[in-house]
Amino acid sequence: MQERNELDLIKKYQEKGYSSNFKCEGGLLMELETKKKYQPKQITIEREHRFEGLSNPSDMSILYVIKTDDGLKGMVTANYGANSDTDIDEFFKNIPKENDLSNKDI
Repeated sequence: MQERNELDLIKKYQEKGYSSNFKCEGGLLMELETKKKYQPKQITIEREHRFEGLSNPSDMSILYVIKTDDGLKGMVTANYGANSDTDIDEFFKNIPKENDLSNKDI
């Protein structure tokens, strides 16, 4: 089923318990409420969704649905393409391939 937009998908995941919010800081991913920081090897990507901007197709974003090794579940959004956030790009490139379940059927 194709979701209408990124906000619909975020809401769907929040309803499934993916409620933690993260940001990239100093090469680590920080959970905003607890301020706990995670290295790439401590993150599992459960799903990945790509979106094109409605008014401008070059405004592209990615929604990562993630779980930490200590059980937090949440989402990270990042721009990709010309307006990408290099810190987030680098962090997600460094997640071990075995921790990326986004292309596997689970």
